[in-house]
Amino acid sequence: MQNKPEILAPAGDKNAFLAAIAAGADAVYLGLKHFSARMAADNFSTTELSKMVELAHKEDRKVYVAMNTLVKPGDPDSAARLIGRLQRDVSPDALIMQDLGMVEVAKQAGFAGELHLSTLANVTHPAAFQAAKDLGVSRVILPRELDIDEVRQCSDACPDDMSLELFVHGALCYCVSGRCYWSSYMGGKSGLRGRCVQPCRRVYQQKARKGRFFSCQDLSLDVLAKTLLPIENLKSWKIEGRKKGPHYVYYVTTAYKLLRDNPDDPKARKQAEQILEQALGRPSTHGTFLPQKRHSPVNPSEQTSSGRLVGKITVEPPKKAKKGERTYPKYFFKPRFELLKSDFLRIGYEDEQWHFTDRVPHPVPKNGTFVLRAPAGKRPKSGTPVFLIDRREHEMIKILREWEGKLSRCKGKKSESIEVPLSYPAMGKRPRSMTILMRDHLPHGKQGKAGKFTDTANGIWLGQRSLKTVGRTLFGRMSWWLPPVIWPNEENKWRSMVKQALRQGARHFVLGSPWQAVFFEGARNIDLIAGPFCNPSNPAAIAALKKMGFKGAIISPELSQEDVMELPKQSCLPLGVVLYGYWPMGISRFPLEGVKPNEPFYSPKGECFWLRRYGQNSWIYPGWPMDIEKNKQQLLQAGYTLFVKLMEKPPAAVPEAKRTSPFNWDLNLL
Repeated sequence: MQNKPEILAPAGDKNAFLAAIAAGADAVYLGLKHFSARMAADNFSTTELSKMVELAHKEDRKVYVAMNTLVKPGDPDSAARLIGRLQRDVSPDALIMQDLGMVEVAKQAGFAGELHLSTLANVTHPAAFQAAKDLGVSRVILPRELDIDEVRQCSDACPDDMSLELFVHGALCYCVSGRCYWSSYMGGKSGLRGRCVQPCRRVYQQKARKGRFFSCQDLSLDVLAKTLLPIENLKSWKIEGRKKGPHYVYYVTTAYKLLRDNPDDPKARKQAEQILEQALGRPSTHGTFLPQKRHSPVNPSEQTSSGRLVGKITVEPPKKAKKGERTYPKYFFKPRFELLKSDFLRIGYEDEQWHFTDRVPHPVPKNGTFVLRAPAGKRPKSGTPVFLIDRREHEMIKILREWEGKLSRCKGKKSESIEVPLSYPAMGKRPRSMTILMRDHLPHGKQGKAGKFTDTANGIWLGQRSLKTVGRTLFGRMSWWLPPVIWPNEENKWRSMVKQALRQGARHFVLGSPWQAVFFEGARNIDLIAGPFCNPSNPAAIAALKKMGFKGAIISPELSQEDVMELPKQSCLPLGVVLYGYWPMGISRFPLEGVKPNEPFYSPKGECFWLRRYGQNSWIYPGWPMDIEKNKQQLLQAGYTLFVKLMEKPPAAVPEAKRTSPFNWDLNLL
């Protein structure tokens, strides 16, 4: 029997939810007012959500609640109360989470539905699925960077009673989900907390060339989605877009339902393609889905703003003013197709500070004249493009009203507060403090103090080169680091290198994701540390890491001073912190387009950046290091025992840094 995956649609507000249900979505995912990775969406209260879940269940549909943010030290208690209320008053079918702490909290709060791991949780290689299942997870949402062969490989490795979910349509991030700190590093608005300001969408310059080097087109598998149908454990086709309106949700859901239900009908495929063209998304790409045709989702010379081009602005100079009068330019355009009442327009591109939006007050025929109401201080130039970004067709309004009537007849539940006590394991004996000098290669000459794993030690990336060049007597004294991302097609290589390192005496490992612990099953007398790319940030996550066999954790460098100082009081494991070094703003697997490695490039504000290739990935760095080393004594007093210095050297072409950054130490991480 052919596998029939669910169509999973997004909803950022009530109308988008109703549009998803009306279009035939099998399931809808949405967020609450807190703990959502799309905080710019309207999102929902638990009382609102109870009515929506009631309607969905009457229609035999499912609702998944996204609580997929990085969780700060003070968050688990409030998260537990919220999950307790969801369980008691709403009964959603699943929770979507990125933070291991939320998985732990949901279990302690007695949540009875499924637990799904967000793509932000960075479960990127097949062996990781069993580790996720052991934590109580029933579904993993796969990375967008996988090709069809890797999706099949993941399905083959999927344990019984676990399912997989894959994005088939919607916005792409240039960096790997869960491995982007760009927005956070540039001002405390963390993508891992749903606050990303999308600095990757901006125009950058490298030498004489300018371009949107990191601004991705939208993913659209469209007719290629047919190839996913035989993949047995792929149970959900996911549509991105919780910040989109009901028009987008209805059209895209309808299109993929057609493609799923009529895979061999050319008329249905053509109809679906036509529908997707009207969905008001960005220019689309298949990206790296086809292994023999891996395309970069970036086209640096073109804009990647969402919406359908309506026309371009003409500016009519102001008429000569009479004495005492003020006159203004007239901004207008002639639409290439009919505009409907309440159509929502964007003038210019999102990365232009002066861009603005306008609502169409009455219908405008094709080639008619529409005069824009430019806000004060917004002065677009002639030729500025205008995009239709959302619309309310008469038929759409009629459908939404019909479903709103059904929703109004649902009683729901008024959600009251609830107490959910949380408990974590106790802290064992705290080790003595130690500093790791983390290098991309070993220095030449004598090791000096770095040869002993007590006060100061050398850290080094595990790899074929380091396995060959490190003397065997030093293996047990080194801190061996695994990368932040391991892809399916390189899992066997990493498993083999771990075995070789263990045979040669390596005992201290810092892992780039919690799931890499599966490479050490059966190994004895080793220390596994959850590295900073695991994003440990709260006591519940650290408790989950302890259950997985970790003996310590290096906290997420995103945390503010208040959070950093609070965490050791709550932790059941010894903690470490990154003191100094070039912390990457993001890691990407996508092919480079227009920007060269090891050469500086600049933001519109003149900020310097550079990138370096490691294996399949590009690491993007700021031109200045993070530095909180002056706070080391304060951190020691708070209880930190492991201190990391990242000794990465910028390429020779990159200008010497004139400043450092405390990252979010002095900020309130939003």
